[in-house]
Amino acid sequence: MPIDEIGVDMIVENSNDSTANSRIYHRAGEKAYDPSAWKSCDFAQNDEWLYQLSNSEIGELKDAIAQYDYEGVDLMPLTRDEFVLPKFGDTLQKIRQELLYGRGFINFRGLPLEEIGKRGAGIVFWAISQYLGDSVCSQNDRGHLLGHVTDLGETKSNPNERGPYSRERIPFHADACDIVGLLCIQTAKAGGESSIVSSATIHNEILKRRPDLLQVLYEPYTRDRRGEIPAGMDPWYHLAVFHSYEGYFSSNIEPTYIKSASRFSQIADMSAAQCEAIELVQELAIENCFDMDFLLGDMQFLNNHVTFHSRNGFEDYEDKDQKRHLMRIWIKANDGRPLPADYYARHGAPEDIERPGGIVGPATVFSAPLIRE
Repeated sequence: MPIDEIGVDMIVENSNDSTANSRIYHRAGEKAYDPSAWKSCDFAQNDEWLYQLSNSEIGELKDAIAQYDYEGVDLMPLTRDEFVLPKFGDTLQKIRQELLYGRGFINFRGLPLEEIGKRGAGIVFWAISQYLGDSVCSQNDRGHLLGHVTDLGETKSNPNERGPYSRERIPFHADACDIVGLLCIQTAKAGGESSIVSSATIHNEILKRRPDLLQVLYEPYTRDRRGEIPAGMDPWYHLAVFHSYEGYFSSNIEPTYIKSASRFSQIADMSAAQCEAIELVQELAIENCFDMDFLLGDMQFLNNHVTFHSRNGFEDYEDKDQKRHLMRIWIKANDGRPLPADYYARHGAPEDIERPGGIVGPATVFSAPLIRE
């Protein structure tokens, strides 16, 4: 339905739902009144996005992982129940709600990486993720539930390779999960800074400046799977950038995957308006983004449905043990924002999928490697 045919009334609904005390009802094409619609200037004078771990919280985490901190540990069977956090667990439940229905991002700082080691840090990262979501999903068709973001010599220009495994700049995008987490194991020699932006803020800026292009962004874009194809499915799928579903705003963009979809003869080139709309999203992301430093041991978590993220290109050290290295995790939260059917259709028959997320192929075998493979 064209935007100018959609009603303009905004409805505030009081709710007893545990996800929020109240919510603003969002209609497609109208301003997104959402707690996630922040601007970078909102954090100029405060660091509420930065959670400094206390000594007692670090102690709880160390105790929780102690029996699992050994070479060859299999993380996959370890759920929230295996990691007892007497007080910090309650705090993490509140942070989970802030991620899902509030600001949409947080950065934990203070994990003593040198003391607990890379393996211990990875187990802590896994444990915290179990509290922030309900399950972990695969990040590639190799089945990695715990990923390693580092330069493997890949390049976005190869349609069967991905940007995270290169040292190239990655445009603002969102991942295929509810929450993405990153743990900094090793910083780059130079560059590699993380930038995030509120997709609700971008939506609202386009509404003000180019409402004609906002309509385009509510319509499906074809996206290249770049060689990671579930059994029985096409090597592409269709998903719009902006959505309004059951009164909730959500968004998703993958410029590299969108632009390479036309390599298939069955897929038409993007229209001029589609190209302009994608470029405008990137321009506004740069204009409104918030840059976050990554220190050793930092753990960043983002809600993919209200946040786009990017990474600057970087220069690495020659020593392989000093190369930039982040652990990554993709999390599903069953109480996350309601999502339209196209999110589910990316993965298969919507009626068979409890919550969309992840990447699988015909021969995927799941693993959670604490060591880079």
